[in-house]
Amino acid sequence: VDVDSGLAAVRELGADTLRLWSSAPAWEMSVTARAGAAKDWSISLENVIAAATLRAVAGDTSLTVTQIESPLPTRKTYRVTLPAGTKTRFTLAPPDRNDTSPWRFALMSDLQEAIVDVNDIYRRMNEVHGLRFLLGAGDLTQQGQEDELSRFRDELAALDIPYYTTLGNHELGDSGPAYQDWYGRANSHFVYRGVHFSLLDSASATIDPIVYDWLDGWLASGRDHVHIVAMHIPPIDPVGVRNGSFSSRNEAAKLLTRLAEGRVDLTLYGHIHSYYSFDNAGIPAYISGGGGAIPERFAQIGRHFLVIDVDPKSGVKSVETVRVD
Repeated sequence: VDVDSGLAAVRELGADTLRLWSSAPAWEMSVTARAGAAKDWSISLENVIAAATLRAVAGDTSLTVTQIESPLPTRKTYRVTLPAGTKTRFTLAPPDRNDTSPWRFALMSDLQEAIVDVNDIYRRMNEVHGLRFLLGAGDLTQQGQEDELSRFRDELAALDIPYYTTLGNHELGDSGPAYQDWYGRANSHFVYRGVHFSLLDSASATIDPIVYDWLDGWLASGRDHVHIVAMHIPPIDPVGVRNGSFSSRNEAAKLLTRLAEGRVDLTLYGHIHSYYSFDNAGIPAYISGGGGAIPERFAQIGRHFLVIDVDPKSGVKSVETVRVD
């Protein structure tokens, strides 16, 4: 099983079953069934857009993919017969994948210990018309332990849209992050409805050197399009009262210079448990850490999420704060 650009994580691979966690609205993968492998397969996908469909092509032949009814809009199961010894290409995509009319998504991060009380936020989010997905800037759990990562998944049953997110410092754990095993890459790039999204792992108050090479390619591909970048810890703390920034000012300048030269349209952050709107090197920036973690003192914002309206032809149109408390 080979998922293009790592935009889905393989959660289970059995004798005739495959289960994946989706990290983007649309992606492709190759599956090769060796000689003697089972022919009839069950493929389960989690964290997908409700309208998305799965297509399969083996060589020049389109395969019949049968969807099995699921009680949750973001989880789907399919049956398909795989020809042995042949590479089958799968494509997951919603029908509006290439639609370039205006659309909207949400942002929420920093749930941490409040994961047990997140259902009312999800219910409020379900009431917002037209949201395609929820974007996250990390700190989904308190310690990144297996039981917490499982609880995060279970609570998503109350949300009608998928949650595409990077990790935060609370997912780093004591013995290496289990986050990637559960939810895939913390650094990723995808395009949906004409808008480029880059999610970066800044959980250690830095960006891994290899990621800068990937980022250069992502910035080049998104330079002439609307491009939104999200990460957990912001390069620069706009307030300066809690050192919520990169550990190196030089690296912060390096990253922001790249983003500015790449004509990024919007930067989104978490980590600071409040709400701030400011500019980064001329790029509009928002910190939204309102998922329920202990709030910044005197912030008076409470739990909240952002609703962001984008027009692929003209840019980010609006950023609205929706208060839950």
